[in-house]
Amino acid sequence: MTPPSLSEMVRVFGRIGLLSFGGPAAQIALMHRELVDERPWLDEAQFLNALSFCMLLPGPEAMQLATYAGWRLRGLRGGLIAGLLFVLPGACVVLALSVLYGFYGTLPLTEVLFLGIKCTVVVIVLQALLNVARKALQGPGHWLVAGLSFAAIFLFNAPFPAIIAIAAGFGFLSARGAASHADAAPAGVPPARTLRTVATWGALWAAPIACAALAGWPLLTEIGLFFSKLAIVTFGGAYAVLAYMTQAVVVDHGWLTTAQMMDGLGLAETTPGPLILVTQFVGYQAGAAAGGVALGLAAALMVLWVTFTPCFLWIFAGAPYIEWIAARPALAGALKAITAAVVGVILNLSIWFALHLYFTDLALLQFGPARLLWPAAGSFDGLALALTALAALLLAGLRMSLLAALPLMALAGAGALAVAG
Repeated sequence: MTPPSLSEMVRVFGRIGLLSFGGPAAQIALMHRELVDERPWLDEAQFLNALSFCMLLPGPEAMQLATYAGWRLRGLRGGLIAGLLFVLPGACVVLALSVLYGFYGTLPLTEVLFLGIKCTVVVIVLQALLNVARKALQGPGHWLVAGLSFAAIFLFNAPFPAIIAIAAGFGFLSARGAASHADAAPAGVPPARTLRTVATWGALWAAPIACAALAGWPLLTEIGLFFSKLAIVTFGGAYAVLAYMTQAVVVDHGWLTTAQMMDGLGLAETTPGPLILVTQFVGYQAGAAAGGVALGLAAALMVLWVTFTPCFLWIFAGAPYIEWIAARPALAGALKAITAAVVGVILNLSIWFALHLYFTDLALLQFGPARLLWPAAGSFDGLALALTALAALLLAGLRMSLLAALPLMALAGAGALAVAG
């Protein structure tokens, strides 16, 4: 296949960045649709192998998957284009809304405009779940991994890294002894090149923190160090570290109140880009409270840099080894089992998202070590379900493009709320 031009990559990955609502499940679904289904930029095996690899890394897996896709198509420049375009549209929106929130303390309009978009996200995620499950669940073992992974996270709130580690171990042991395809793997990357990549991106990661420390800016230094640590431990996406981050931000550092933290999470959930952009909201509010808008903007940029620069480090250092791993049966078995576990995780995200969208009041029922989210009687939101049905008609029935469907659904949601209210 002839690699796409840089201008075509800017157009496609720019659209992915602008339309990446709804968290990692929806974002992965969108990329699958754009990069595998609608144009032959990646085949199914390349996409699933990369997805499994990104699930092993700390940080936002969807952003890292986009970066890998760009790297695969056009090398370093392609990876930078894809990764930056995935993050920057949402980062600009979150920063603008963070500034407005700092002045006004609330952003009710976002909930009105994004109800229809949230309903569309449910349809996108379900489509992705069906597509990925159909191709990733290749036998009884993979179905078992997917089912157990779903039960572990949905019923027992098992740590995401533990689920992935157990799935990888199962796949590794199951595939041992199979015939090797090492001859089909690409040539190994010289260790010196990998070390240069790690050193370069590590230096870029540390540079603004070092500058802040040398300039005598203690808050920026503290923010840079804290969110750098967060970037290393964020396995399983933003939800996996949300409780830890809230505790540290609210109790340990006193940068935000609990109410502000929850407002920031709601803002990040209803804007494009990875949910971990909630950290940018935290950075701005902490800086603005300490020194006004200018310090708020500097803190937001610091957070953005130390959150996403590591993602480029992981991908540019590790991407050359993905196909080498996939050509080794035991390692490939581990990646395939991880992909099967991801199906269970996506199903959990789908149900979690739908429950919070269709019901205004949820209770947490406890059955020994298991717990179950259960909707309260009378809290069902029929309007959200009707909007989801409309989104399904537009996307699945009329096969309307996502670019056309999202603004229509945003207007439909705002109009329905206006009539209902």
